[in-house]
Amino acid sequence: MHDPTEAQRRADPDRETAGDRDTPADREKLAALRAALPATRAGIYLNTGTCGPIPAESAAAMRQAEEREVAFGRATRDAHEELLDRMAEARGTLAAVLGTDMDGVALTHSTTEGVGLAVGTLDWRSGDRALTTNHEHPGVLGPLAAVRDRHGVDVRVAEIGDGGDDDRTLAALERELVEGGVRLVALSHVLWTTGALLPVAEIVRRAHAHGAVVAIDGAQAGGAIPLHVDDLGAEFYAVPGQKWLLGPEGTGALIVRRDVAAASLPAGRGYFSAAPYHGGRDDLWPDARRFEAAGFHAPSLVGLARSAGWLAMHVGLPWAHARAARLAHGAAVRLQGMPGVAVVTPPDRMATLVTFRLPGWPAQRVAEELARRVFATVRPIPGLDAVRLSVGFFTTDEELRRVLDAVAELARHTPASLPPRPVIEFLERPPT
Repeated sequence: MHDPTEAQRRADPDRETAGDRDTPADREKLAALRAALPATRAGIYLNTGTCGPIPAESAAAMRQAEEREVAFGRATRDAHEELLDRMAEARGTLAAVLGTDMDGVALTHSTTEGVGLAVGTLDWRSGDRALTTNHEHPGVLGPLAAVRDRHGVDVRVAEIGDGGDDDRTLAALERELVEGGVRLVALSHVLWTTGALLPVAEIVRRAHAHGAVVAIDGAQAGGAIPLHVDDLGAEFYAVPGQKWLLGPEGTGALIVRRDVAAASLPAGRGYFSAAPYHGGRDDLWPDARRFEAAGFHAPSLVGLARSAGWLAMHVGLPWAHARAARLAHGAAVRLQGMPGVAVVTPPDRMATLVTFRLPGWPAQRVAEELARRVFATVRPIPGLDAVRLSVGFFTTDEELRRVLDAVAELARHTPASLPPRPVIEFLERPPT
């Protein structure tokens, strides 16, 4: 890995990133971790906010589970017991990573499913209000739209700007809460658009003061930042498996506060929702498991548990969180200093997402140029016409420099004036 000298840093201080503070031991660890994440060798991986790279160890465990299913089938008692064991293992590892008890974890297939389960728990009546923000993902907006259309719920939207001003965010939510009638506040821990970190503990406190339940979308927080869900006090906290937890798609979890789980009657329930389901019994589990209605793909659960365990025990969450935060903040600060670049993410209220615009440049074109010039995978945010970088613990400072240098080059030009990148031409050999 390229390591700039101290003289180079002094000559061009804006090129320094947080990764430059890696110790030799950090660099050795980083190299080993990247070797265990094969996708990091395919390009500059800056879109974990959509899907993270799967550890080779997790992929191997999933293959082994699939091979067992192929060889021995899935219809035996042993196979069923194995599935239950894998479900328990996944709950346990997720609880350790997310800061809760195993009994508070319900397995789901996505964040959207988790939010939908939370929203569907309330006994909605026409005229009730639900409150969200102007930066929410369809994973929140979809379930709210469903109760709006089905039950006549009034879905209110708090205008919180870019989410970087806590006072503005809290005031906008408080205005809606004071009006009364808000039964649910549903919003993100980290905004998927601007990357702003919302003051969720205080939001929960204020919502509860007005008698509202809180459901949090933790898609850009779970696995990405230090998190102890129980400390937040929210009734519901939903996460996906495929993003910062580095698991397979079609996995996730809903963390349900213990007292809420025991008293909830989920709108949907099935085989897995009840204690051993024999003879027509309908005894819901006394914990979050009562929210588990549908079946699960056992190899995917194996992969989710292995990835979460790999993060916690092999990578080390404090190290991963600290390194990703330093790198992301360093990238935001450097982008702020670039002429022609408008940083959307608030550097003092951010997690691991960095969102920016190049005025005059369509976001999709910026993403395409970064892919073409430095082989970076980034995420356009259409609603903002901005580009989002998802900075992981596995990102190197050299990778970030290359991407930010490429952004600086784009900012010096317009789409029309940008010099074309040289293309390697392969000439067909004439027939002999």
